[in-house]
This record gives sequence, C-alpha cells and structure tokens, in this order.
Amino acid sequence: MNTDPFPLDSGAYVPDPERDTRLLIDGVFDSVARTVRAHGLGDPVPEMRARLDELAVRQEHRVVDEPARHNLRMTLALVFAYRFLRPALGSTAARVAVRKAFVEPLADTLCAGTRAMLDAVEDPFAAMVELSRSRETFAFGRGFVFEHAADDDRRYHVNVRHCFYHDVLRADGVAELTPQMCEFDATWIAAIDPDRHGFRFERATTIGRGGSHCRSTSIAWRRPRTKSDRGSGEAPRRGTMSGNRGAHHVSGCRATGFSEARACAPPRRPRFPRSGCPRRGRR
Repeated sequence: MNTDPFPLDSGAYVPDPERDTRLLIDGVFDSVARTVRAHGLGDPVPEMRARLDELAVRQEHRVVDEPARHNLRMTLALVFAYRFLRPALGSTAARVAVRKAFVEPLADTLCAGTRAMLDAVEDPFAAMVELSRSRETFAFGRGFVFEHAADDDRRYHVNVRHCFYHDVLRADGVAELTPQMCEFDATWIAAIDPDRHGFRFERATTIGRGGSHCRSTSIAWRRPRTKSDRGSGEAPRRGTMSGNRGAHHVSGCRATGFSEARACAPPRRPRFPRSGCPRRGRR
C-alpha cells in the first residue's frame, strides 16, 4: 500500500491545495491535542475547528483565488493553536510547539518523497524547477508575488516579494509565527543531496526573519545523471553541467555566491552542507 499522500516520485505531481491543507491542519490539531494532554489541559480541537470555520468566513475578503482559500485556513489553524497554547506554555514554548505541530507530522513523508523524485529523474535540477513553478501556480497563487531573478539552464533564483501567510499573521497580531511557517520548507530542502543530484539550494533570507523579501537560489553545477549513474549509485563526474534547454560543459565548475555559477581554476569540488531528511524531534 502506498502511504505517501504526495506522489512526488511519480513524476506527475500537481499540488492539490484542498488535500494538502486538510493533511496539514489535521497534523497541527493532532499535535496540539497531544501537547495539551501532556500538560493536563482540556482537548481544544473541537472548539478550534469550529472557530476556524467561523473566522475563515469572516476573513473571506482575503481570498483572492482558490489557493488563497486553503492557505487562509492553514494559517488560521496556526493562529488558533498558538493562542490556545500561549497562556499555558508561554510565548517561546508555544512557538516551539506550533512549529512542531506544523512541520513534523509530514516531514518524513515529504522529505522521502522529494528524495525519491530527485533520484528517479535524469535531470534533478530541472525537475525541482518544474515542481517549484507548479507550486507557484497551484499551491501559492495570487496571494504571493514571485520574481524570477535568474532562470536558465544552471540557475533558478526566486524572490518572494509578497507573502500571503505573513499578511494574515500580521493582521491577526502574531507575525512572530511567520518563521515557524518558513521552517516547513526545511523538510524538502533536506532531501537535496548536491553530490548526487547535481545542484544546491540556498535560502538567504525570508520575510518572516526580517528580510524585505524571501530570497532562494538553486544552482546546478554539473550535468544531469544518466540512467547508468542511477543504476550504479555513483555520482556523475564533476566539471560538467547542463540543463533542460541544452548542455554547457564547464571545466572545474563551482557555484559562487547567490547570483552566479561560473568556471574556476584550479578545479575543486564545492563544499555543501550535509543533507538528509530530518527526523521527528530534530531541531
């Protein structure tokens, strides 16, 4: 039986906001219920679900398209969880509990699914770019404003100039929760193995952490893996890179900074942060 609700490794994944939001909200409420039981408090979930429906109706003016409808419910679920936990736990512990409730329930599944997708395709960089574009349309929608600072065979730089999540949280007086939502991306970022997949991903700053925008960078630094590479489990030779619109062979190439990939001498393999899917309870 396939227990992965996100068929990332099928190669034909299209975000389903209704399904994804339901899974996220259920995970948040289940985690909150466990937290309050551990502190001897009453079960808040029935009240939280009822109030979520009520407030979502009252904030209908924020719904600019179908993705915004689901993103609003997801964000408000965190608002209610935080407001319920904060009096009993304090602000800091409540934020930690909200992060755990939002990130951890689906972390292993998302990371494993992303890793399987990247392992299955011949050009992991191109596959990740296409997934990102799909999510911009189907999962984020017009509540977010995306700027593509670079988009070619080796670079995909995305700036988020407007964040729907942050707008909702700020309007409800809990903008301090925005970084907790940023942490969700760590689940799929951890799946990227630069040595195996041929590209790296960096997120320099986010609106939730005080930046004027969210700045993310994907840089490919060698050719896509071939079927023989995948079958043997060996990484492709370094010093080449290509993309989905043609091949570019660069001797001794390494990624530099956030804005370029360029040749360098002498050849040297770049150093990347250790990758790996996070486990529950890991900070």
